[in-house]
Amino acid sequence: MLDTLLQEIRACTLCEPELPLGANPVIQASPTARLMIIGQAPGTRVHKTSLPWNDPSGDRLRNWLELDRDTFYDPAQIAIMPMGLCYPGKGKSGDLPPRKECAPQWHQKVWDELPNIGMTLLIGQYAQNYYLKDKPKTLTETVHQWEKWAPEFIPLPHPSPRNTLWLKKNPWFEEGVVAYIREYVHGCLGIHRG
Repeated sequence: MLDTLLQEIRACTLCEPELPLGANPVIQASPTARLMIIGQAPGTRVHKTSLPWNDPSGDRLRNWLELDRDTFYDPAQIAIMPMGLCYPGKGKSGDLPPRKECAPQWHQKVWDELPNIGMTLLIGQYAQNYYLKDKPKTLTETVHQWEKWAPEFIPLPHPSPRNTLWLKKNPWFEEGVVAYIREYVHGCLGIHRG
């Protein structure tokens, strides 16, 4: 049962000795969810609030999806499961990669409880490397070939403010990929744009 599994995940301390802020697994899911979002790992703000994508990256992601916070944080509609469920710590240029223990330990167990997912957004290279077969070497090439995996998986760049330049250089992303995702999300969630 998903409720029991989520309690187990949120109590996980598998790699706590390696985590600078301790374990605080962040996940959102319900058997009725229609969209799955798989990112990298929580940042410090998400760690403190236990609310996924509760930062400027999340603001941009919600903008891409044209969803308000209430809809985005409704587990009955949207599941959110990062590659690493806890904040991994700071590296030389940003946060460290997600811990490798999480996905093999938890992802399939969560998937088994989510029968209604019709689209999964794979945000960043860690999620794409784990879930996509026969993918190109670079993130840009992978995102450019998104139709190869759609609608099951959609590879996306990270919505971090650090990627603003990438978005400016690749206008096809918002014109094509984001438009396709919005249409799916709004259709399956029954959201009508005025």
